[in-house]
Amino acid sequence: MENYNDNYDPRYDNYGSDPYYPQEDPQQKSIKGLKIMIVILALILAGLSVMYFTQVRQMNAVFAEERDTLTNRLTRMLGQYDSLQTENDTISQHLEAERFKADSLLERLKNERSWSRKKIKDYEKRLGYMRTVMEGYIHQIDSLNTLNQKLGSENVSLRKQITSARLRADMAEEKASELSTKVQKGAVIRARDIALLALNNSDKVVSRANRAARLRVDFVLVGNELTTPGERNVYAQITGPDGYILANSSNDLFDYEGDMITYSATRQVDYQNDDLYVSLFYNGAGITAGKYSVRIFIDGHLIGSNEIILR
Repeated sequence: MENYNDNYDPRYDNYGSDPYYPQEDPQQKSIKGLKIMIVILALILAGLSVMYFTQVRQMNAVFAEERDTLTNRLTRMLGQYDSLQTENDTISQHLEAERFKADSLLERLKNERSWSRKKIKDYEKRLGYMRTVMEGYIHQIDSLNTLNQKLGSENVSLRKQITSARLRADMAEEKASELSTKVQKGAVIRARDIALLALNNSDKVVSRANRAARLRVDFVLVGNELTTPGERNVYAQITGPDGYILANSSNDLFDYEGDMITYSATRQVDYQNDDLYVSLFYNGAGITAGKYSVRIFIDGHLIGSNEIILR
C-alpha cells in the first residue's frame, strides 16, 4: 500500500507566510482602492469642468448674440428719432430728451462687461418702454401732419370760392392766416364777402362817389359752432383814399389789443353760430373817389379786411 506520508511537503504548513505563497496586506488593498477612487473622482471632476466651461461659453455666446440684437435695435431706434421731423416745439423738445436717453442706454450697453439673464431682461424692458414712447410721438406727428394736410385742402377750397382776382389774393392771405392759427383761435368769428357801396340820399346804390351821401359796408359773419352765441358789437373801420380813417365823431373809439382805435360804423348783432349777413352805415363826410380799405372787428379780433375802389 502506498504511504501518503511519503508525499508530505512541510512548506504547506506555513501557507501565506512563505515567500513562495505571499498574502496581500489589507492596508495595501485600502490604498489601492483609494487611488482608484481618486482617479474616478478626478475623471468626474474633469468631465464636470468641461461641461461647466462649455455651458459658460454657450451662455456667453447667447448673451453676446442678445447684446448685439439689443444694440442693433437701439441703433435703429436712434435712426428713427433722427428721421422724425415736426414744427411743434414741445414735441421736438420731448423727442430730443428721449433720443438722449436712448443714446445713453446704447453707450451703457456697449460698455457692459458683466452679463446675466436678469440684465438682458432689464435692457429689453427699457428698450420696449422707449419703443412705446417713440411710437406715441410718431402717432402725434402723423396726426399733426394729417391736420396740416386737411388745413391745406381747406385753404385750396376757400381760394376757389373767390371770384375777384384782387379779392381772391387778399382773402387767401386772410384765410391762410386763419387756418394757421385755427387750433388756438378756433372759436373766433370770421367775416367774408366784404363790400363797400356808395348810397345816395334815397339809400340807393350809386356808381359814382361824388353822388354818395353815405357808405354801406356789407359782409357775412361766418357760422362757427365753436364760438359762444349771443349779442355782440361789430365794428367797421373805413380808411379813405387819403389814408385817413373815416369817422362820424372823434369819440368813436373801441378797444383793440389794448389800444383805443377809431371806428367808422358799428352796430349790435345777435350771432347764433350760423352765417349772418350784416350791413353797417357810415354817415359822415369825406367820401371821394379812390381806393378804400375796410376792416371788420368783433370781440376784440380783426376778422376780415378788403380793399374796394369807388369811382
